[in-house]
Amino acid sequence: MQAIRFEKNQNVHCNAQMSSKSVRDICLISETGKQLLKVAMERLNLSARAYDRILKVARTIADMENSSEIENQHLAEAIQFRSLDRESWAG
Repeated sequence: MQAIRFEKNQNVHCNAQMSSKSVRDICLISETGKQLLKVAMERLNLSARAYDRILKVARTIADMENSSEIENQHLAEAIQFRSLDRESWAG
């Protein structure tokens, strides 16, 4: 899905390489998903950069499941990966 998504962009080949503007255009989430992400951002004290990274990971998880939409479970999994990453750096 990523290869098709970025076939016309010579500088971007995968979700991780998306610019912030591309994240806003490509990683669309529902209002419930926005609320889920907002709560996670507040509880985990995450930055705007982390917000984009979570959306990129959620988009990748959705791609792996052949889902055209980022669903709440994709967001939740991406948030879990982010919180695990923070725990490993804190230790």
